[in-house]
Amino acid sequence: MLSCAHHNGAAANHYSDMKIHPRHSNLLFALFMSLGMVLIMSGVLAVIYRGFEGFLENWARGFIIAWPFAFPSVLVLAPRVRRLVQGLTANIY
Repeated sequence: MLSCAHHNGAAANHYSDMKIHPRHSNLLFALFMSLGMVLIMSGVLAVIYRGFEGFLENWARGFIIAWPFAFPSVLVLAPRVRRLVQGLTANIY
């Protein structure tokens, strides 16, 4: 899954040199997109419905409930949304 780039025969020491195989890009996209969206939305909804009192606890509770739904949803929806956007946009190349 991870491969490490080598420079001049020496092992790379930088995190930026660690690369994940492209076949995992859809999974990584779903992971990061769902984490970002759920972090934002659970925080916003925690403030709207509960205010700032106990914010971190309410935010964490909302995140724990929502993320297991968000991750597989993005896995399923992202490829369909990409196809929809490709169909709606012009190919200028």
